[in-house]
Amino acid sequence: MNNSRIKTAKVVPILYSLYFDGGSRGNPGYGAAGYTILKNEIEIASGAVPLSQCTNNEAEYMGLINGLMLARNMNIDAINVYGDSLLVINQVIGKWKCNAANLKPLLISARNLVNRFEHIQMEHIPREKNSRADLLANEAMDATNMSTLTS
Repeated sequence: MNNSRIKTAKVVPILYSLYFDGGSRGNPGYGAAGYTILKNEIEIASGAVPLSQCTNNEAEYMGLINGLMLARNMNIDAINVYGDSLLVINQVIGKWKCNAANLKPLLISARNLVNRFEHIQMEHIPREKNSRADLLANEAMDATNMSTLTS
């Protein structure tokens, strides 16, 4: 038998990525969080959460928490996480301490979610590489600001 004619299937690993962002207008002010999940670089889910009065850092944490919850609800157990908040990334991975009382409960929630994944990697990225999550957060902030203006 000539094995040179047998084609082998190319095995492509399935890679999931989560991008998160958050912000507030006023710091503190009305804020929102955005997140997107990609499978092999194709968006498969996204979301945004309007927030009431919050700081930028609280909104960033909410983007991470909501994105991680969505990933677990989708039964994803291995994921790469990207965010442009150096503070959130470094606090969650334990590189930096959290001294802000308002962030400690969010840090605990984020770490509890991180521990629910078999494999997780977190990486800080420049803001320019986080444009989709940023757009989702800003759209939610715009919607929140519009609803408060018309109320």
